[in-house]
Amino acid sequence: MPVISAPYAFNEDDLYVDLKPVLDCPLYLKCEGFNFAGSIKLKAAAAMVEAAERDGVLTPQSALVESSSGNLGVALSVIAASKGYQFLCVTDSRCNLATRLMMEALGSQVHVINNPKPYDNYLAARIAYVQALCASDSRWVWLSQYTNPANWRAHYRSTAPAIAHEFPELDVLFVGAGTTGTLMGCARYFRHWHRPVRIVAVDSVGSVSFGGPPGRRMIPGLGMGVRPPLLDTSFVDEAVHVEEADTVRTCRTLAHRGFLFGGSTGTVVSGAMSWLARHDGPAVTAVAIAPDFGERYLDTVYHDNWVRALYGDTSILEPSPDARPTGP
Repeated sequence: MPVISAPYAFNEDDLYVDLKPVLDCPLYLKCEGFNFAGSIKLKAAAAMVEAAERDGVLTPQSALVESSSGNLGVALSVIAASKGYQFLCVTDSRCNLATRLMMEALGSQVHVINNPKPYDNYLAARIAYVQALCASDSRWVWLSQYTNPANWRAHYRSTAPAIAHEFPELDVLFVGAGTTGTLMGCARYFRHWHRPVRIVAVDSVGSVSFGGPPGRRMIPGLGMGVRPPLLDTSFVDEAVHVEEADTVRTCRTLAHRGFLFGGSTGTVVSGAMSWLARHDGPAVTAVAIAPDFGERYLDTVYHDNWVRALYGDTSILEPSPDARPTGP
């Protein structure tokens, strides 16, 4: 029985869902949300804070600030509350209400950018706010999840080895692309493994990370308005782009089988299913990473009015017919 004294000291790293009986897809889903921050971002947050403390950048007199669409903000809120740091999360209007309330409940401040102008996108506006704040007061420390190597190193040291241990015959790994910390940590690890592993990045349509045209993105978690500084495409075999309507449909299909996952997970699973359908050949061992669960998306992905207003396609409100349970 684990006994801990700090909330960031616990993370369940060894739970997988076999999606073959659920979606008729040969895919194992690594669940990363079983910790006190509720997402995979706790790993990166802990690693970045520890590196800043070790390097003397973060001291007891410091205050933390970070730009986040949600999950990293919650993870840093957990760590800041535990360690006694002041924390300000700079987010934007796409951040889920539940996520904002959770950060505030943990004692953090939340600043919401409601209009990106004069910048081209919300991310640029958020970063500009953070940079101005840090320039105004030296107490503020910006960890910069977008450029911080501790982000990807956290997954090189933990996430990837955990997958390698459970799946020694792994053929293909599907990883969502946001800051690309998880993607790059896993890709670097498996580049030098005992067997070739195909690394497939899953991104949202409208994200520019892999050179696609910019477009509207309303589901936080994956995708970037600028090319991620951490991304090295030489480690990635290919990228799959998923429409947000397909993300919603996949989330709701999984929910109707009892698995309430978040928007990022719906995107990754949708992209993995699409890729596996196009590569229907000899049996492969495939794993996808599920960054979080769905409680924070109840007012968005799982809210009928929100979905209708944004996508206008009522068919995505229902699960896929093939995914309905047929037994008692």
